Amino acid sequence: MPEHPPTPPVPPGSAGGERSGATDAPPAADPRPPVIDGPPVEGGRSGPADAHPVGDAGPPVFGVRPADDERAELIDALPTGAVGGQPVGADRSTLRLALTVGGLVLAVLLGFGLGRANPGPGTPSATSAAAATADHTHAPGTGAHDHGAGTDQAADSGAGGLSVSSGGYTLTPSAVEFGAGRAGEFRFQVRDERRRPVTRFAVVHDKPMHLVVVRRDLSGYQHLHPTMAPDGTWSVPLTLGQPGVWRAYADFTAVADDGRQTAATLGVDLVAPGGYAPRPLPAPAPTTTVDGFTVGYDGTPEVGRALPLRFTVSAGGAPAALERYLGAYGHLVALREGDLGYLHVHPVATPAGDTVTFWVTAPGPGRYRMYLDFQVAGVVRTAEFTVTVP
Repeated sequence: MPEHPPTPPVPPGSAGGERSGATDAPPAADPRPPVIDGPPVEGGRSGPADAHPVGDAGPPVFGVRPADDERAELIDALPTGAVGGQPVGADRSTLRLALTVGGLVLAVLLGFGLGRANPGPGTPSATSAAAATADHTHAPGTGAHDHGAGTDQAADSGAGGLSVSSGGYTLTPSAVEFGAGRAGEFRFQVRDERRRPVTRFAVVHDKPMHLVVVRRDLSGYQHLHPTMAPDGTWSVPLTLGQPGVWRAYADFTAVADDGRQTAATLGVDLVAPGGYAPRPLPAPAPTTTVDGFTVGYDGTPEVGRALPLRFTVSAGGAPAALERYLGAYGHLVALREGDLGYLHVHPVATPAGDTVTFWVTAPGPGRYRMYLDFQVAGVVRTAEFTVTVP
């Protein structure tokens, strides 16, 4: 993650540039991002967002607590008389035996619940796995990273966007079918564990919500910024240019009622009916051209190691004058071929001339498609690359 001066909150949907079509050492920690607070739906607070402390980013851990309910069932199961609730036809030894058996049952159930809530070494719980995969945007207070990289995890948890629900939050679209080539609108909510629409988000890299859309063959990449209504519904114009299955990624940091900030990247499939003819990925190449700009990179991502990728942008043989976009001088998304696992990284600092450096750790081997957004003269362009991670 790059270090850059705190950026004041930007109203959802404001433009960072018209779209067409870093130092070499890891940086220090990002400043805490501001919070955008949507208007309450019913009887809530209005006005500017309050400052909230940053808590743990992971979801709460739930255990099994059967004691009270199970005890009630056991007590209710004992036959009672009309006076004082005493057992009918039962002496003290019978009652003692029943209570002893009930106690043993409770002990077994309680032990089972504690075992689920506190797994032994080497056995990650479902909650811890969700927490490991949830942090795929730039959580406040973290340094340069590529969302879960740097450790060897069997489940490839360094890639985000593989689930519609993670970290206690669920992506809920209003509709998932669009006419191919027809202008439409994508509407969705982010809901919490109680199925309530979330209306408070931290502003990360100038926006409270980043939406990336791409077809399953990794073509048709779009990076969009929806706007939020008071009820927590996000909307953005969207056109799926070709028939097929598309993937939409919502990249955000939600703010809970107690101020905890949870970064997450959630994904959902969209469909454009029609004949689907997948396009093969272009062969790996270190340079490409877009709108007269030549963009190249050097470096190769590796599994489990943070390594720099250095991108250069030039026009007519001269270094391009890069401008800040989304709070930085470049924006990089990498998607893995096959499962479309999502990596979202930003440059570590201001560029050295026409060079922007990113620190990237691949979550697993395979072919990736990298999308570099950069801005020159107020226009945002995207350069695409195929890279193979051994």
